Amino acid sequence: MESLAEIKSKGRFIVVDIVGDPRFIRRLAELGMVLNTNLTVVSPSQNNSGLVIFLRGQRLAISHTLATNILVKGVNELATAKTQPLSRLTVGKSAIVGKIIGDRPVKRRLMDMGLTKNTVVKVHQVAPLGDPIELLVRGYKLSVRKQEADYIMVQEVSQ
Repeated sequence: MESLAEIKSKGRFIVVDIVGDPRFIRRLAELGMVLNTNLTVVSPSQNNSGLVIFLRGQRLAISHTLATNILVKGVNELATAKTQPLSRLTVGKSAIVGKIIGDRPVKRRLMDMGLTKNTVVKVHQVAPLGDPIELLVRGYKLSVRKQEADYIMVQEVSQ
Protein backbone atom coordinates (compact mmCIF):
# COMPACT_ATOMS: atom_id res chain seq x y z
CA MET A 1 0.00 0.00 0.00
CA GLU A 2 1.39 3.38 -1.00
CA SER A 3 0.13 6.89 -1.50
CA LEU A 4 -1.08 7.95 -4.93
CA ALA A 5 1.72 10.54 -5.02
CA GLU A 6 4.36 7.78 -4.87
CA ILE A 7 3.08 6.05 -8.03
CA LYS A 8 5.68 6.31 -10.79
CA SER A 9 4.00 4.28 -13.53
CA LYS A 10 0.68 3.98 -15.29
CA GLY A 11 -1.71 1.28 -14.15
CA ARG A 12 -4.87 0.26 -12.30
CA PHE A 13 -5.17 0.74 -8.56
CA ILE A 14 -7.72 0.35 -5.76
CA VAL A 15 -8.30 3.09 -3.18
CA VAL A 16 -7.62 1.43 0.17
CA ASP A 17 -7.77 4.44 2.50
CA ILE A 18 -8.18 8.20 2.43
CA VAL A 19 -6.66 10.17 5.30
CA GLY A 20 -7.14 13.77 6.26
CA ASP A 21 -9.80 16.27 7.16
CA PRO A 22 -13.40 14.96 7.02
CA ARG A 23 -14.32 17.82 4.66
CA PHE A 24 -11.57 16.67 2.29
CA ILE A 25 -12.81 13.08 2.44
CA ARG A 26 -16.39 14.23 1.82
CA ARG A 27 -15.29 16.33 -1.18
CA LEU A 28 -13.50 13.35 -2.72
CA ALA A 29 -16.60 11.22 -2.10
CA GLU A 30 -18.64 13.77 -4.05
CA LEU A 31 -16.24 13.27 -6.96
CA GLY A 32 -16.72 9.50 -6.70
CA MET A 33 -13.47 8.62 -4.93
CA VAL A 34 -14.39 6.44 -1.98
CA LEU A 35 -12.86 3.33 -0.46
CA ASN A 36 -12.73 0.36 -2.81
CA THR A 37 -12.89 2.54 -5.92
CA ASN A 38 -10.91 1.40 -8.95
CA LEU A 39 -8.92 4.10 -10.68
CA THR A 40 -6.37 4.24 -13.46
CA VAL A 41 -3.26 6.44 -13.36
CA VAL A 42 -3.01 8.02 -16.81
CA SER A 43 -0.09 10.35 -16.18
CA PRO A 44 2.04 9.63 -13.09
CA SER A 45 3.53 12.33 -10.90
CA GLN A 46 6.90 13.68 -11.98
CA ASN A 47 8.96 16.06 -9.84
CA ASN A 48 6.12 16.38 -7.28
CA SER A 49 3.93 18.15 -9.84
CA GLY A 50 0.68 16.18 -9.69
CA LEU A 51 -0.92 13.45 -11.72
CA VAL A 52 -3.87 12.65 -13.97
CA ILE A 53 -6.20 9.77 -13.15
CA PHE A 54 -9.20 8.18 -14.82
CA LEU A 55 -12.02 7.69 -12.31
CA ARG A 56 -15.58 6.59 -13.05
CA GLY A 57 -15.53 7.70 -16.66
CA GLN A 58 -13.80 11.04 -16.17
CA ARG A 59 -10.25 12.35 -16.13
CA LEU A 60 -9.16 14.19 -13.02
CA ALA A 61 -5.99 16.15 -12.30
CA ILE A 62 -4.85 15.76 -8.70
CA SER A 63 -2.17 17.84 -7.00
CA HIS A 64 0.76 16.18 -5.28
CA THR A 65 -0.40 17.27 -1.81
CA LEU A 66 -3.87 15.77 -2.31
CA ALA A 67 -2.41 12.59 -3.77
CA THR A 68 -0.32 12.00 -0.62
CA ASN A 69 -3.58 11.55 1.37
CA ILE A 70 -4.95 8.83 -0.93
CA LEU A 71 -3.60 5.34 -0.21
CA VAL A 72 -3.84 2.80 -3.03
CA LYS A 73 -2.84 -0.75 -3.85
CA GLY A 74 -1.98 -1.98 -7.33
CA VAL A 75 -4.32 -4.48 -8.96
CA ASN A 76 -1.30 -6.39 -10.33
CA GLU A 77 0.11 -6.75 -6.81
CA LEU A 78 -3.07 -8.55 -5.76
CA ALA A 79 -2.70 -11.27 -8.39
CA THR A 80 0.72 -12.34 -7.10
CA ALA A 81 0.08 -11.86 -3.39
CA LYS A 82 -0.44 -14.65 -0.87
CA THR A 83 -4.11 -15.12 0.01
CA GLN A 84 -5.87 -16.58 3.01
CA PRO A 85 -9.49 -17.37 3.87
CA LEU A 86 -11.54 -14.42 5.13
CA SER A 87 -12.48 -16.42 8.22
CA ARG A 88 -8.88 -16.10 9.50
CA LEU A 89 -8.96 -12.28 9.76
CA THR A 90 -9.39 -10.74 13.18
CA VAL A 91 -11.76 -7.92 14.13
CA GLY A 92 -10.72 -4.56 12.72
CA LYS A 93 -8.55 -5.97 9.92
CA SER A 94 -9.16 -5.06 6.28
CA ALA A 95 -8.49 -7.16 3.22
CA ILE A 96 -9.03 -7.21 -0.52
CA VAL A 97 -10.96 -10.08 -2.09
CA GLY A 98 -8.70 -12.04 -4.41
CA LYS A 99 -11.03 -14.83 -5.50
CA ILE A 100 -13.97 -16.91 -4.39
CA ILE A 101 -13.63 -20.68 -4.42
CA GLY A 102 -16.29 -23.36 -4.05
CA ASP A 103 -19.35 -24.50 -5.91
CA ARG A 104 -20.95 -22.31 -8.55
CA PRO A 105 -24.14 -21.53 -6.53
CA VAL A 106 -22.05 -20.48 -3.50
CA LYS A 107 -19.81 -18.27 -5.65
CA ARG A 108 -22.82 -16.65 -7.29
CA ARG A 109 -24.54 -15.98 -3.96
CA LEU A 110 -21.44 -14.36 -2.44
CA MET A 111 -20.86 -12.28 -5.56
CA ASP A 112 -24.51 -11.15 -5.50
CA MET A 113 -23.90 -9.88 -1.96
CA GLY A 114 -21.09 -7.64 -3.24
CA LEU A 115 -18.07 -9.81 -2.51
CA THR A 116 -16.39 -9.55 -5.90
CA LYS A 117 -12.73 -9.53 -6.90
CA ASN A 118 -10.75 -6.45 -5.78
CA THR A 119 -13.40 -5.45 -3.22
CA VAL A 120 -12.17 -4.11 0.12
CA VAL A 121 -13.78 -5.79 3.14
CA LYS A 122 -13.30 -5.13 6.84
CA VAL A 123 -14.14 -7.50 9.68
CA HIS A 124 -16.46 -5.44 11.87
CA GLN A 125 -17.58 -8.01 14.46
CA VAL A 126 -17.47 -11.71 15.19
CA ALA A 127 -20.18 -13.46 17.18
CA PRO A 128 -19.11 -14.87 20.57
CA LEU A 129 -18.93 -18.42 19.26
CA GLY A 130 -17.17 -17.33 16.06
CA ASP A 131 -20.15 -17.66 13.70
CA PRO A 132 -21.40 -15.47 11.94
CA ILE A 133 -18.86 -12.82 10.93
CA GLU A 134 -20.05 -9.26 10.29
CA LEU A 135 -18.22 -7.45 7.47
CA LEU A 136 -18.17 -3.90 6.17
CA VAL A 137 -18.47 -4.16 2.39
CA ARG A 138 -19.12 -1.27 0.00
CA GLY A 139 -20.48 0.92 2.80
CA TYR A 140 -22.89 -1.57 4.35
CA LYS A 141 -22.72 -4.34 6.93
CA LEU A 142 -22.95 -7.93 5.77
CA SER A 143 -23.05 -11.06 7.92
CA VAL A 144 -21.69 -14.30 6.51
CA ARG A 145 -21.30 -17.71 8.06
CA LYS A 146 -17.81 -18.85 8.91
CA GLN A 147 -18.16 -21.71 6.41
CA GLU A 148 -18.95 -19.18 3.64
CA ALA A 149 -16.04 -16.98 4.75
CA ASP A 150 -13.73 -19.95 4.15
CA TYR A 151 -14.61 -19.74 0.44
CA ILE A 152 -13.52 -16.09 0.19
CA MET A 153 -9.78 -15.81 -0.41
CA VAL A 154 -8.38 -12.40 0.60
CA GLN A 155 -5.12 -10.53 0.90
CA GLU A 156 -4.76 -8.57 4.12
CA VAL A 157 -4.21 -4.84 3.82
CA SER A 158 -1.76 -3.38 6.31
CA GLN A 159 -2.94 -0.09 7.80
